Amino acid sequence: MNINVTQSFLPDFSVYQKYLKKIWRCRQLTNHGPLSLLLENKLKKIFNARHLFLVSNGTIALQIAIRALDLQGEIITTPFTYIATASSIVWEHCLPVFIDINKDTLTIDTQQIERAITPKTCAIMGVHVYGFPCDVTAIDKIAQKYNLKVIYDAAHAFGTQYRKKSITSYGNISTLSFHATKLFHTVEGGAIITNNDTVAKKISLYRTFGHIGDTYYSIGINGKNSELHAAMGLSIFPKISMIIRKRRKITKLYNSYFQGTSLVLPTPIKNTAYNYAYYPVIFPNEQLLKKALYQLHKKNIFPRRYFYPSLNTLPYLNPSRCPISESISSRILCLPLYPELSKNTAHRIASIITSSSKN
Repeated sequence: MNINVTQSFLPDFSVYQKYLKKIWRCRQLTNHGPLSLLLENKLKKIFNARHLFLVSNGTIALQIAIRALDLQGEIITTPFTYIATASSIVWEHCLPVFIDINKDTLTIDTQQIERAITPKTCAIMGVHVYGFPCDVTAIDKIAQKYNLKVIYDAAHAFGTQYRKKSITSYGNISTLSFHATKLFHTVEGGAIITNNDTVAKKISLYRTFGHIGDTYYSIGINGKNSELHAAMGLSIFPKISMIIRKRRKITKLYNSYFQGTSLVLPTPIKNTAYNYAYYPVIFPNEQLLKKALYQLHKKNIFPRRYFYPSLNTLPYLNPSRCPISESISSRILCLPLYPELSKNTAHRIASIITSSSKN
């Protein structure tokens, strides 16, 4: 049996079935049905959000966020993230301007932001990579100084807190992914969070073709999610604390196995309550990473090179130099991490890596 980088959490089928029976009785499959509204309300409470909109995926969440803030021009962002971050910027006819990352947290290096600002800069898009928070305090100061909007791609950050507040509390908009690989999922899905009433009205319109009833108010897109997806989210929702607790336990095991080795483990900023969404390790060089990957694959163990390559090297994404991101992206590997991963399997994975990572 393959051991993959993650394994989608599935609730007891009987729990999901109860929600399915409600759908069969109601016969409303989409268009903001009762289960979607219930999930939105539950999520609003745990994020302490004024407005939260369930959408079809995390990519459309970013696209709608850019539209809702009326962004045009350059958006400063990180090259160390999944392609959807940068693609959403380009798709909405803006230009991603990449700056390098902090070598410890792997998030956008706030000390480089001001040097990248031009008269065309309209926003900063930070990414809470692996669930590690950006330096939101520094970004907020820069945004206020230059009158810039801030979007946080929080696709990895469900459950992460900074200074005892949900990380989604910061910026003008935060977006989430509820893809099946995420800590909390709805199979496919995502959410948009804002505390601004005016922005919320735009998001609400853009998510549903720009109309309310038979009246059309603006351009829009189909960003809705279905009742079947909401049912999965509601089934998993009560298990969130357990999921994070088990992931924390496995993370501590990995930490103990890699202590004293040549591997480097990234760390979140102070005052972070982490969600244990990923387990990334940085090798001394790419050759040792490939050696470890080869040995793992022989044992049917499949970690992932999240995130490789560094997006600033892609020819269609405004190429630039970001040496730290380029170096780390070539040397980082995310190890299998999910609640059902056994202690023995974690030990076996760590043993293969430590023996392979010796020069």
